Amino acid sequence: MPVSSGIKIIAKNKKARHDFFIEETYEAGISLVGTEVKSIRMGKVNLKDSFAQVKRGELFVLNMHISPYEMGNIFNRDPLRTRKLLMHKKEIAKLSGLTAAKGYSLIPLSLYLKNGLVKMEIGLARGKKLYDKRQDLKEKAVKRDIDSHLKAIR
Repeated sequence: MPVSSGIKIIAKNKKARHDFFIEETYEAGISLVGTEVKSIRMGKVNLKDSFAQVKRGELFVLNMHISPYEMGNIFNRDPLRTRKLLMHKKEIAKLSGLTAAKGYSLIPLSLYLKNGLVKMEIGLARGKKLYDKRQDLKEKAVKRDIDSHLKAIR
């Protein structure tokens, strides 16, 4: 994701990079209704256990929880409802082919505001096995040890 002054990160899916190998990332807009934008601006969104799916040539995100806005009363929607993601048809067709043929998953990585619009970073991901996760933890521990030794030397 490019870093610029118009981007404010609202939520990150930290578990996604631990559980999956991220091959590619894409940016998508989200179709929101009612008071969902206000809840997102307040940071009341959870990407944990959420995923994206292609249905009938359209891309949807499922299990993304947006807490109801306190002042929203009757205008609030179901917090776990399915939300449509906005991407170009060619990108959706490419993602549909990869998820169907090669067994990739579409995982939301982050949710952010870009020039006042809510955007989602989606990763084309392949699941990690248990031994891959253990290997990553070992590499992280070794890197931490090296950094601490280098810091002690200075």
